[in-house]
Amino acid sequence: MKNMTTKQISQYLEKVDIHAFRRELITWFESEMRDLPWRQDQDPYKVWVSEIMLQQTKVDTVIPYFNRFMEQFPTVHDLAEAEEQQVLKAWEGLGYYSRARNLQNAVQEVVATYGGKVPDNEEQLSSLKGIGPYTKGAILSIAYNQPEPAVDGNVMRVLSRIYFIEEDIAKPKARKTFEAILRELIDPDNPSYFNQGLMELGALVCTPKSPSCLLCPVQAHCEGFKLGRQTELPIKITKKKKNVKRYWALVIENTKGDVLIEKRPDSGLLANLWQFPMMDLSDVDPEFAKQWIQQAYGLSVTVGHKLTDINHVFSHLTWDLEVIRCKTDDSLSLDPDDVCFVSKTHIDDYPFPVSHQKIRQILLNEQS
Repeated sequence: MKNMTTKQISQYLEKVDIHAFRRELITWFESEMRDLPWRQDQDPYKVWVSEIMLQQTKVDTVIPYFNRFMEQFPTVHDLAEAEEQQVLKAWEGLGYYSRARNLQNAVQEVVATYGGKVPDNEEQLSSLKGIGPYTKGAILSIAYNQPEPAVDGNVMRVLSRIYFIEEDIAKPKARKTFEAILRELIDPDNPSYFNQGLMELGALVCTPKSPSCLLCPVQAHCEGFKLGRQTELPIKITKKKKNVKRYWALVIENTKGDVLIEKRPDSGLLANLWQFPMMDLSDVDPEFAKQWIQQAYGLSVTVGHKLTDINHVFSHLTWDLEVIRCKTDDSLSLDPDDVCFVSKTHIDDYPFPVSHQKIRQILLNEQS
């Protein structure tokens, strides 16, 4: 299906009594909104941080992270001036770490260019790293009360059912359709509550499976419900099968019981986080593990037993890790800023990705 014309958008909008829809949705939100920490005020910095954290992450998971993050970095100036490793440590466990790096980079630009004020201008906001159409719309509507669409998965699900839209929401052109509809549908007098109400409706009532249609405040406007086909929507074509990569994750201990860790590259997946050395089993046969470690780290090792297996699923990739314990009598001669032996007492000071946090926890449990 090609991008919808203005006439087609108008035909969708005619299905709903827009004024009644706005009134019923906002009234419901005023009475049913969850007490979330980023809703205590309309601080654009808090809205921004919360929306970045909430990308592909559940609300219940985000709440403690948000609270701790705000304790450490209560203003844009605090975040702009922080060390990146401190920010990554605060983000540890949330995943998608590029979000944290992009957020800090963008905040630094806000401080340098706009004197620490989060822009209330669409063009300026869009120019900041990590701010796409949804985050831009959320900040402008929620914090600045501007009638800007904020289209995420929840909103597309709600609107696809309300208007019975059979576009594949995985395709970028579908988002344009929903943005066009929402731009006409949004309440110009209270866009903050309107957009939050749509998001809340998708999170609490119009859920992906088994939506609570009998509790829906806008059920009377829902074409999907009238047709009895609400659970068929939204349409989303299944993604391709994920790539699986197998590694040895090496716990290399020296004579003092310290463990070797290394910093990942400063770009790409999990950039600048720390990890235990990983040996790609598609490139190196385990039989040659000693030679690989000698070449990569200049260490002679004794390869020991397997500690555990760890399976970690990314959005586009799966890691299968065999965690192998090794011993060495050698000292390290590489740059300590990138590779170092660290005591198990201090290993928790470093930000690790989730899969390697599990290895770290095994070592910490051995200490207790």
